[in-house]
Amino acid sequence: MEFNFQDLMKQVQKMQEQAKRIQEDLARRTVTASSGGGMVSVTVNGRQEITEVKIDPVVVDGKDIPMLEDLVLAAVNQGMRKSRELMAEEMKQLTGGLPLPFDIV
Repeated sequence: MEFNFQDLMKQVQKMQEQAKRIQEDLARRTVTASSGGGMVSVTVNGRQEITEVKIDPVVVDGKDIPMLEDLVLAAVNQGMRKSRELMAEEMKQLTGGLPLPFDIV
């Protein structure tokens, strides 16, 4: 069997095009995470961008700003984790399960 560099380059180009389509799709998809029993929620898209933060008025108390800050931080971190999981799942389909760093694609 002879190695064909041109065929390999075509396959790489095809994978790059598929990765671009997946990234565009991920930009439209979102995940939502919450903390404090749903008092703070954060929506993150597949590009790891926070698109929405919602805060229940019940937790807006000038005396307890540190608690609100902790709830926002917890929700943001959970949303980012869910977004990374979403991206990893989509990229796994492209690579057939082979782990690749996301900055390559």
